[in-house]
Amino acid sequence: MSTLNDEFPQIEGLRYLNHAAVAPWPRRATEAVTAFAQQSMTVGARDYPQWLTVESRLRDRLARMLNAPASTDIALVKNTSEALSFVAFGLDWNAGDQIVISDEEFPSNRVVWEALQPQGVEVIQVSLKGDDPESALLAACGPKVRLMAISAVQYATGLRLDLPRLGEGCEQRGVLLCIDAIQQLGALAFDVEQYRCAFAMADGHKWLMGPEGLGVFYCRSDLRAELKLHEYGWHMLEHAGDYDRSDWQPARSARRFECGSPNMLGAMALDASLSLLEEIGMREVSRALAERIDQLQRGLSAMPGVELLSSTDPLRQAGIMTFRAEGWENAALFQQLQAEQIVCALRGGGIRLSPHFYTRPEIIEQTLTVVRGLLAK
Repeated sequence: MSTLNDEFPQIEGLRYLNHAAVAPWPRRATEAVTAFAQQSMTVGARDYPQWLTVESRLRDRLARMLNAPASTDIALVKNTSEALSFVAFGLDWNAGDQIVISDEEFPSNRVVWEALQPQGVEVIQVSLKGDDPESALLAACGPKVRLMAISAVQYATGLRLDLPRLGEGCEQRGVLLCIDAIQQLGALAFDVEQYRCAFAMADGHKWLMGPEGLGVFYCRSDLRAELKLHEYGWHMLEHAGDYDRSDWQPARSARRFECGSPNMLGAMALDASLSLLEEIGMREVSRALAERIDQLQRGLSAMPGVELLSSTDPLRQAGIMTFRAEGWENAALFQQLQAEQIVCALRGGGIRLSPHFYTRPEIIEQTLTVVRGLLAK
């Protein structure tokens, strides 16, 4: 535990329970960026080949995090929204085609599909309420449905979906499965092959504990050439670096989605953060996070007037616990919690708490004590 405390030396009194938004960096990510900045100041890009080694290692790490067949299936993108846009505006749509999403998606995984309406594409929103949301999603997949776009874990309530079941159901129906993995990747194990998904994407700044501005896009190898490209530049070419060559073609790998110069600063940080997750192991990360969520659930459930908006079924949980309190406006309670240095979020009609695997149990207990005290007033 001392090692983790050293990796996350947060200020005294801070209770950081907002990893579903933007996570703190581990110390090693800060040190990697500091070293990179120092090198850039003193010798510039003299050692650029070494930077490329880090970028290559990052692709390998992300491929392992997603259980992708190869690192060539991985593109480094600006964010989840960019990757979703690559899919939405890369596929060849016909008027009358349909897309299935849920009615609880973050705007990034709704707006991009609604933007296809001028092409005659219809977006079907399916309610996730009820005991079997997967059945409702698959039931909506009629003969005109080309794609299901779903978040692995819903951002507001933390509802975790049965991705293997959705993947199998979509495959049987000839529907492409596109997974917004941002609220699962780094919190729980993720497996693109088990989920049989066509596409998956996530940012690095939540559960992966990296910086904003760098994310991952997985595109199944047999579908890469089917996505029309809308961004072109030197970096996405098959023979990138051969600047005197006049003929060109897009890279055969997922690098075809990276048009220009890479975010090398972000790569240094994210590579370091992922090294910590790999050292701990995703099995242990998931186990420790489940303990924190259970601690929050038990503590909040014992408080009179508290309603949990998140599922209490461990199979439906990831790293989010959202609640509201009788007699309190959510915004007012949020402000009170912020004043007590509890970093959380106002989401989904309640207060969203999202610890990570390294969050000390005493931090959660302190948070519960503060909530209990506020509700007693």
